[in-house]
Amino acid sequence: MRRVRSIAGDSVNLLLYRELERCDDATEEVLWRLNPELAEWGSILPAGVWVVLPEVDSKPVAPTPVSAWD
Repeated sequence: MRRVRSIAGDSVNLLLYRELERCDDATEEVLWRLNPELAEWGSILPAGVWVVLPEVDSKPVAPTPVSAWD
């Protein structure tokens, strides 16, 4: 697992998107389970907080759009 430091003004979603290029609910849930102490900081993290990132495969595959003409 990889550890990163937050930048001043980071939210969990912003940090996930910057580091993993995704911020879906499943990834965020795993991040909170790995870092329960983050809740102490509130919704905006100060600079320098160590965060353990979850291991994820790749970007989620976008579902095939449904067309009215199919």
